[in-house]
Amino acid sequence: MELQKLSNCTHHHDGAVLMEGVPPEEAKFLKHKSDGSKIPQFTDFEGKTSFGMSVFNLSNAIMGSGILGLSYAMSNTGIILFLILLTCIACLSCYSIHLLLRSAGVVGIRAYEQLGLRAFGHLGKILAAVIITLHNIGAMSSYLFIVKSELPLVIQAFLGQAFSSDDWFMNGNYLIIIVTVCIILPLTLMKHLGYLGYTSGFSLSCMVFFLSAVIYKKFNITCPLEVFGNYSVSTDDICATKLFTINQETAYTIPILAFAFVCHPEVLPIYTELSNPTKTRMQNIGNVSILGMFIMYFFTAIFGYLTFFENTEAELLHTYSKVDPLDTLILCVRLAVLVAVTLTVPVVLFPIRRALLQLLFPGKPFQWLRHITIAVCLLFAVNLLVILVPNIRDIFGITGATTAPSLIFILPGLFYIRIIPINQEPMNSRPKIQAACFTALGFIFMTMSLTFIGLDWMSGEKRNLGGH
Repeated sequence: MELQKLSNCTHHHDGAVLMEGVPPEEAKFLKHKSDGSKIPQFTDFEGKTSFGMSVFNLSNAIMGSGILGLSYAMSNTGIILFLILLTCIACLSCYSIHLLLRSAGVVGIRAYEQLGLRAFGHLGKILAAVIITLHNIGAMSSYLFIVKSELPLVIQAFLGQAFSSDDWFMNGNYLIIIVTVCIILPLTLMKHLGYLGYTSGFSLSCMVFFLSAVIYKKFNITCPLEVFGNYSVSTDDICATKLFTINQETAYTIPILAFAFVCHPEVLPIYTELSNPTKTRMQNIGNVSILGMFIMYFFTAIFGYLTFFENTEAELLHTYSKVDPLDTLILCVRLAVLVAVTLTVPVVLFPIRRALLQLLFPGKPFQWLRHITIAVCLLFAVNLLVILVPNIRDIFGITGATTAPSLIFILPGLFYIRIIPINQEPMNSRPKIQAACFTALGFIFMTMSLTFIGLDWMSGEKRNLGGH
């Protein structure tokens, strides 16, 4: 999930040896064996991770909360257009991995931020770290929004209530504060985060369970659903499968897809840990992982869409509460997803805190006051954001339209152009031109997405809200 995208990638820094006083969350997972007499190459590391386990790790990095918004994206594009866009984002993500591997192979760098340092100096490193941090904050916000949206429904189901009440314990805003203070904050104050691997595997398992439930429910829920109240519209219109459509909410589709495929900061650490590391082998790992997620994403999107059609909400799991709030299977899925995202938030916060410590207090020894203060401030800001944002679609949209294209398109293309020597590939060579076009595509995608999302916000039209 997003928890691995940036939790591992930020565990690498400039020096080959850890400095004394470095906080535990700054410790690298990988040991450097170079004696410093030459530029470190990937072959200087004794990678022991197999091909299959590397695919699993990268799949964990790709998989995240974005899967919950894919059915909504399909409902606003139609099946054919969605499949075209999904294929394009997946293929471009594979090409982006190719650019990162080529750049890293030339200079022997194994961390995303270090490519920024090599390409643009200290400013490039800061820029990459800031973008990664903002993306992590977006991911953390999406997890807490799921808690805000789903926890009241779990409580409602346990109380056996068919309808929501106005009691305080059914208010998602109060619940995320309680969960943050009682569960998330204590975990973020730990010096070590030993359950990282368990959380990653459990999160992926929860999403597979979620997909299984979506497929099963497709054949148990019939259309039309009276609970949505579309009595003035004919059944054929409500339950019609759209192959191609464009509306105001289509602007969120590409950001949602981009948000769902971001894994690129994690590629180089996985490359370093790979046994028998070669660019071809790592590229194949990236291709297999993205293909697996492509299949999983498409099945989730199409079965969710074919269940609710135009009534699909921005957070698919929330839509099932309209059918049967007391459904046992959906309750189990909700519980699994809630546990997964709650445990993921501290994992995502650790690298954010590490990045802030390096930017604001470089070289300073560990201090509990800074450790605690940064965690409290981050959680306060994210909670405030989740309380104020009415829809998880907005989190997917803004994050997917800003940090996601930066990490997938813009930075890998710029790194490639700056790092690959001109004597190897002149600026007018085909690979450099392709990288420049790839970077330009990222800027175009970012500009268009933000423009259309802004127009949607300013239109003032009623939205299909997915939260409480």
